[in-house]
Amino acid sequence: MNNATVSVADIFRALGNEHRLMIVEWLTDPRSHFPEQQDGDLVEDGVCVGFITEKIGLSQPTVTGHLHTLSKVGMVTSKRIKNWVFYKLVPQRLDEAKTTLSAYMATASGSKTGGEPG
Repeated sequence: MNNATVSVADIFRALGNEHRLMIVEWLTDPRSHFPEQQDGDLVEDGVCVGFITEKIGLSQPTVTGHLHTLSKVGMVTSKRIKNWVFYKLVPQRLDEAKTTLSAYMATASGSKTGGEPG
């Protein structure tokens, strides 16, 4: 996947679902949100989809669908270890969204000069 072809709008759209947003939050600091795993390191390899499914309380196909959406916009990567798939956050993509949103906020704050509305 070429990250240049995925717009920031696509990232925001993917983050626009409360479950996906929660998953991203958990993956930013997996050690504080998930127990140690038998296979794979939480930080190096990612979090097993089974742990994410258990924590969020949704069916595995639903969680896999959410993770696929995040993967399509480059927010997470996946890695298969034995019979399980592990998901890891791509912090650069989150930083891109944050930078863009910050720029919009700065522009909006700078345009509040008391003039006529747009």
